[in-house]
Amino acid sequence: MSTDLGAADGMEARELVHFVTQQTRFALVTNILQHPEQLPSMYELEELNPSVSEATVYKHIQKLIDTGIVKEFSLDDDERRQGYPWKFYGLTEEGREFLEDHNLLAAEETLQQIYESISDKPEKMVKYENAPRPDDA
Repeated sequence: MSTDLGAADGMEARELVHFVTQQTRFALVTNILQHPEQLPSMYELEELNPSVSEATVYKHIQKLIDTGIVKEFSLDDDERRQGYPWKFYGLTEEGREFLEDHNLLAAEETLQQIYESISDKPEKMVKYENAPRPDDA
């Protein structure tokens, strides 16, 4: 596993587990894992966390990016479509490995099944869910 994971904040593995499993951050990691492409947009993350403000979702995603668990993926300019998102959030390889090493991916398949069973998604969320995603993710 990369020694860079958590390096931005100088965290040891135990501290990083505690950091990632904080309620809001772990909900966001869960949202990434359960997404059909494992690359939700900010809007999708906000919709999946209605009790959390948009600013809080953004702040926690940024913290996960800073520690190397999550990465922002963007569509190239020529792939962007008006009315669709172009920034998405997914686990880094090191982040996935870290979560796996600490048994935090055990429910990944179940999470995906739960996501698939959500029947009352807003139309905009369904549209965004089906938006093009970066190839390099």
